[in-house]
Amino acid sequence: MKIEPREFLLLPNLISVFRLLLSIPVAILFYLNGSSQAYNNVIIYLLLFGVLTDISDGFIARKTGNVSETGKIIDPLADKVLIAAVLISLFIEKRIPVLFFTSFIVRDLLIFFGGIYVTKRIGRVLPSNLLGKITVIFIGSFLLVLIADLPESHPLYLVFSSMSLLLSVASLIGYFIRAKEYITKNAV
Repeated sequence: MKIEPREFLLLPNLISVFRLLLSIPVAILFYLNGSSQAYNNVIIYLLLFGVLTDISDGFIARKTGNVSETGKIIDPLADKVLIAAVLISLFIEKRIPVLFFTSFIVRDLLIFFGGIYVTKRIGRVLPSNLLGKITVIFIGSFLLVLIADLPESHPLYLVFSSMSLLLSVASLIGYFIRAKEYITKNAV
């Protein structure tokens, strides 16, 4: 796999880079005073904007024929960095249960390092799949519930916390099954 520097200038990849950089103001707002409602509201808006950029970069890439290996790396990396910035900030503020923090971080690290391994083995990036995207939506929704300070008894908290944990495990298993299939298929 060869990454072309000019691919960074494709509009979908610039949008992904922007989302990657969005983690900086989010982390700064948490650092300044993430527990205040005013800061929480701004963080929520920034994260919702991040969701829009995640939807738009893939849509634009497919519609304009600008799907690239660079984009296949930057897009999920931007998601992981933005989610990690929120997770770590919430963990530092003791606003996320340790089980969820650990589960989400371990999942992303395993997928990240697994992705490097698969890329070295097959010479290209393993593309995202629907289960992974749905998992990120539920994890992101759960993080928004935490930022909004909904109580653990709230139905949205219960739904998004349980579904994000369940989907995290399912998507990790699914990722390793897909990785094995790609490696086996490319070994022939």
